[in-house]
Amino acid sequence: MDLNYLMDALRSNGYKITEQRKAIMQVLSDNSNNLVSVEQLLSEAKEWNKKTNITTIYRNLEIFEKLNLLYRFVTENGVALYKLACREASHHHHIICKSCGKTEVIDFCPIDTFKHLSE
Repeated sequence: MDLNYLMDALRSNGYKITEQRKAIMQVLSDNSNNLVSVEQLLSEAKEWNKKTNITTIYRNLEIFEKLNLLYRFVTENGVALYKLACREASHHHHIICKSCGKTEVIDFCPIDTFKHLSE
């Protein structure tokens, strides 16, 4: 998902494009193939805009989720990680590396395989 799409989606839903919001979107866009933590998002967003703070991060993550622009993944340890939502219309899934958080799209649905294994 590119920055222009994100900005258009926010504007069309009545949200302003602030410098802090742009910084957050830039970090999410730069990490589009990885899951990012709030701490990582804050650290990298501060490189784009020093005024970005933790409250701004959480408020924007909530907005992005509400607009279906973001996926939230909660680890076994209860840590929330975030990734921009895919714009692809076709049904697909992701494989997520538990070590580094990198994600890869898989173009098939493995549910039938898992269903067979559970029987």
